[in-house]
Amino acid sequence: MVIKYINSNGEILEGEYPENISVLRHTASHILAQAIKRLYPNAKLAIGPSIENGFYYDIDLDNRLAEEDLIKLEEEMKKIINENLKIEVFSLSREEAIKLMTEKNEDYKVELINDLPEDAKISFYKQGEFVDLCAGPHLLYTKGVKAYKLFNVTGAYWRGSEKNKMLQRIYGTAFGSKDELVNYLNVLEEAKKRDHRKLGKELDLFMISDEGPGFPFFLPKGMVLRNTLENFWRKEHVEAGYEEIKTPIILNEELWHNSGHWDHYKENMYFTQIDEGNYAIKPMNCPGGMLAYRRKLHSYKDFPERVAELGLVHRHELSGALHGLMRVRCFTQDDAHIFMTRDQIKSEIINVVSLIDRFYKIFGFEYRIELSTRPENSMGSEEDWNIATETLKEALISINREFEINEGDGAFYGPKLDFKLKDSIGREWQCGTIQLDFQMPEKFDLTYVGPDGQKHRPVMIHRVILGSIERFIGILIEHYAGAFPLWLSPVQVKVLSITEEHLEYSKEVTEKLKKAGFRVELNGENDKIGYKIRQAQLEKIPYMLVIGKKEVEDSVVSIRLRNGEEINQISIEDLIQRLNDEVAKSLKK
Repeated sequence: MVIKYINSNGEILEGEYPENISVLRHTASHILAQAIKRLYPNAKLAIGPSIENGFYYDIDLDNRLAEEDLIKLEEEMKKIINENLKIEVFSLSREEAIKLMTEKNEDYKVELINDLPEDAKISFYKQGEFVDLCAGPHLLYTKGVKAYKLFNVTGAYWRGSEKNKMLQRIYGTAFGSKDELVNYLNVLEEAKKRDHRKLGKELDLFMISDEGPGFPFFLPKGMVLRNTLENFWRKEHVEAGYEEIKTPIILNEELWHNSGHWDHYKENMYFTQIDEGNYAIKPMNCPGGMLAYRRKLHSYKDFPERVAELGLVHRHELSGALHGLMRVRCFTQDDAHIFMTRDQIKSEIINVVSLIDRFYKIFGFEYRIELSTRPENSMGSEEDWNIATETLKEALISINREFEINEGDGAFYGPKLDFKLKDSIGREWQCGTIQLDFQMPEKFDLTYVGPDGQKHRPVMIHRVILGSIERFIGILIEHYAGAFPLWLSPVQVKVLSITEEHLEYSKEVTEKLKKAGFRVELNGENDKIGYKIRQAQLEKIPYMLVIGKKEVEDSVVSIRLRNGEEINQISIEDLIQRLNDEVAKSLKK
């Protein structure tokens, strides 16, 4: 499907849908704003961009909007769409633009205009009686928005600063057809069932206390899950030739000036004083990794040096942005820093891509790769950036990996590859990243002795695979809907005795499975077996063993799988073999 739209120059252009769905959603945000002004003339408009999966509009309104108000706004949006208003664009001088927005009592728009560069084009879009400051583009008519839905209202500080007024943010989405909207709403409904905060509580995996917003507590079963994941991570890294280190959480402030994080990241950092000196709690692991490298003399014969760290970092996030395990204030990054010569870059990039691919396949994730190029606030020479960017491209092309270019979104010290994985219900998550860095070795004066006996500057790769352990666990909870594969399940087997007469044998089975290395719990309570099975199903246990008279007499077990399948009376030895085979198949290379 082709959609037509108008840009800020008044040019009518065409684009394929859904590649240009943001145009449709931006238009929907203006339709929402027009509905707001019709129903609440005293409301002041702030901003209303299209975003991933939808759009929002921030408004300043005295009365708090509720769910019934969103229904009214949707009805008014329908009227505006059916009016099929023509959307037109015009430009004004700075003085004229300020005058227009002042007359309309739109204080936030006046502030935005005043902050624009002197030579900026100031464009407005008009549909019927409604006019809004906007750079566009927009559809040609309001009827182009075929399907839409408003979801909720949250608080949002003007321009994201806690120093500014709290506005009301209305979230919505829009599509080119009703079928697409229905499918999307079905995905959202499924996502609600899989919400890691809900399942995390039901499965007793983690909690976040009012005494520590953004600082998660991992509970016993959550720690089993986490340790299993980390043990797998360590095993894979040892096999891939990595050494593991641990660097301090707190380091002096001067280090962060030297690394460049002070200039680019200080708003997200926490600080403290020790012995009258200024220190920072690390938001990233790399400066500590630089210090660990610098402790001794290195030779080109040692390269590539692959150094990994499960490093706890702290970053200041606004309270409104916190979201379970997905957005926290302290988290563990599965970092690694690889030091190498320039002629080793391509092969090391390929090795890391292969390792990331291995990890994601284990968990059943598909993924795509983005190559992010030089941002505006970057360090280093154009030559180094060009070499780094081209090397990343060449590495991917050489192993036939498709990738997309994400202009200007690289790290401040180098271009990067971002891995966007897709979960079981089609949602995308940013996890893995590979960053090629010529700058940090320069800043920390890192060297190695080359074959000529002289000192040279190494090149380094920063990379994560899981990203944040906490966030990745949140993603896994939702990906599997809490029903983890056998190897990852906090409790792998639940032994259920039918009556007390079968309890002694149930204990023997439990102990044999524990000695075989499995995580087992026994439910020997005096409850009906149907109740015990339902409880185990709610806990999403992969294997439930029902022990009754026949099982005791024949020294066997009967299995009830999580999916409802039943396997009657097999020996414990055969059960252990089955469990081992299932784990091995899940982790097969």
